[in-house]
Amino acid sequence: MKHHEKIGHVRRQSVSLLARLGRHELVTLLGIAILSGGIWGFIALADEVIEGGTQSIDESLLLAFRNPADLSDPIGPGWVEEMGRDFTALGGVGVLVFIMLGVLGYLLLARRYRAALFASIAVPGGILLSTFMKMGFDRPRPDLVSHEAMVYTASFPSGHSMMSAVTYLTLAALLIRVQPSLRLKAYLLILAILLTLLVGISRVYLGVHWPTDVLAGWTAGASWAALCWIVMRWMQRRGQVEPEDNCSGIE
Repeated sequence: MKHHEKIGHVRRQSVSLLARLGRHELVTLLGIAILSGGIWGFIALADEVIEGGTQSIDESLLLAFRNPADLSDPIGPGWVEEMGRDFTALGGVGVLVFIMLGVLGYLLLARRYRAALFASIAVPGGILLSTFMKMGFDRPRPDLVSHEAMVYTASFPSGHSMMSAVTYLTLAALLIRVQPSLRLKAYLLILAILLTLLVGISRVYLGVHWPTDVLAGWTAGASWAALCWIVMRWMQRRGQVEPEDNCSGIE
C-alpha cells in the first residue's frame, strides 16, 4: 500500500512540475510574441506614415473628436475637455517620474533592491528611446485643429503615449514578477493598460497628435515593456533579481 502511495505521490509531483514548466514556457512565448509583433507593427506603421499612406484616416479620426460647426471646439461639454487635460497629464514627464519614484520606494521598502535597480534603468531607458525616436522621425504636429495643450516637440511617435506605456506597463510587468497573487497581477496589468489608453486617446482629443502617432507610441512602449519583462524573468531564473515571494501563496 505504501509502495502504491509513493508511486502516486511521485506521479502527482511529475504532473505538477510539467504543468508549471508548460505554463512558464507559454508565458515566455507570449512575451516574445508581443515583443516581436510590436516591433514589426511599429516598423510597418512608420513606413506607412513616412509614405503618407495614413494621412486620410489620420485626418478623419482627428476631426471625429471635433465639433463639425467649430473645429476649434473638442466634442463634449467643458468638463470633458478638462478631463482630457487631466488624463493627458498622466503621461507627462513630471507625473511619470513621480510614479516611478513611488514604485522604487515600494520596492526598496519591500527589500527588492535588485528589482528596484532594474526598474531605475528600464523606465528611464524607455523614455530616452522615445526622445531619440521623435527626433529621428521629426513629423509635424496636426494643423487641422487648434491645440488644446502645449507642445514643443515633434509628433511621431507620441511621446506621452510611448512614455506612459513604457512607465506604466514596464512598472506593472516588474511588480507582477515580484507579486505572487494572481488577482493583484491582473489588477496591476489592467490598471496599467487603462492608464496608457487614456493618455493616448486624450492626445488625439486635444488635437496635439495624429492617431497614428499614438498608435506608434503604444506599440513601441508595449514592446519595450515586453522586453523588460522577458529580461527580468531571465534574470530571476539566474538569481540576479529577487524571485516571487511564494510563501504568501497564490490567491
